[in-house]
Order: sequence, then C-alpha cells, then structure tokens
Amino acid sequence: PTPLFELVITREEIQTPSVTWRLLEQPPNVGYIGIGSFTERTGDEIVTAIQELQAEGSTSLVLDLRDNYGGLIDPAVVVASQFLSDGVVLYEMTRGPEERVIKVQPGGIAADVPLVVLVNNGTASAAEIVAGALQDHGRASLVGEPTFGKGAVQLIYEISDGSSVHITSAIWLTPTRNRIDGRGLTPDIYVVRGDGPQDEQLDRAIIHLQSQD
Repeated sequence: PTPLFELVITREEIQTPSVTWRLLEQPPNVGYIGIGSFTERTGDEIVTAIQELQAEGSTSLVLDLRDNYGGLIDPAVVVASQFLSDGVVLYEMTRGPEERVIKVQPGGIAADVPLVVLVNNGTASAAEIVAGALQDHGRASLVGEPTFGKGAVQLIYEISDGSSVHITSAIWLTPTRNRIDGRGLTPDIYVVRGDGPQDEQLDRAIIHLQSQD
C-alpha cells in the first residue's frame, strides 16, 4: 500500500500580468506591447514595458489592443498618457448638463515614439478609449478591423428574482467628441486577419512603421 504523507497547501493569489512585451525579431527595432485588459497593475506594467523595450533598442512600437474588452478607466488613461504630451483623453457625458473632462497625465515617456495600434471587433470599452485618444490626436494609426463600440457607464441593480436592470448613466466621447457606444472606431488601415498562423495585421503595422522612417 502507498504510505501516508502529509501535504500542506498554501493559498496564494496569482498575479497575472495584464501587459506582455517583446522585441520583434524582424525588424529588430520594433517593440511589441500587448494589453489583455486594464487592471490596477496596467499603469505600472506599461511603463516597465516601454522602458525595457527602449533599453533593448526599440525605436518604434506596436500597441496591441485586439480582444481587449476593457477594464478600469484610470489605468487606460495612464496608458494613453504615455504616448501623449497634453490634451484630452476622453469626455464623460452624463444625463445632466455637466461633462467630465479627463485630460492627459503629465510625464509620458513615449510621446514621440512612432506608434501603431492594432484593433479588432474584440477591442472594447477602456481599450477603445485608448485607441480613440491616440487616433484623434494623430498620434497613432489604427490597423485592423472596426472596434466593438462599447462606450457607456452602466449602473447595475440586482432584483430579488435573480435578474438585473442595467441603466446607462454616462457615455464616453473621444477627444474630437466622437461617440464610441454603438459605433466603435474605424481603423485607418483596414486589414482582416485570416484563420492561419500568419498575423496579417501585425505585418501591416510593421510595414506602416517602416514607411514612416
């Protein structure tokens, strides 16, 4: 029979990074940054990603927001602010006459770095805020497919029978006051990604960056 043994299991929260990055092999000066969602750690992670890629020799960047369904707004503002020197990131319009203006945070570390943003139908909410701000400021071209179109703040009220009521309390507008909700963003360069292993959208983004050299 198998001898008895004692096993001690320690519960620990696993911190999954929201940002991944790498220096592309070809061309070797292009850094790739992918953001899966916007969490409390995303702001610190994007700064680390940019700094490490620049230390490795990156002179231009691809920011991949494909299949990023959003998350927290504040980290999204931090991300956009790394690539902008000033101006508005978004407007938040409520049911009343007042609007909330959310501006670029000072101290961006990549405001002059050539940049392309990858988007698709899975790019939504906070990810659309970042993409829309960079597009409206002329800071980056969007490459890929039209985004999802979720730009609303919703209050959710649970009902005793298990259902819920969703009430829209505010909508987001891009810096040029384009409405995101229900419309989404149109890419500057439309590229459909096929089902194969080749990433045609990333390839096109690299070509676009090279054309700007």
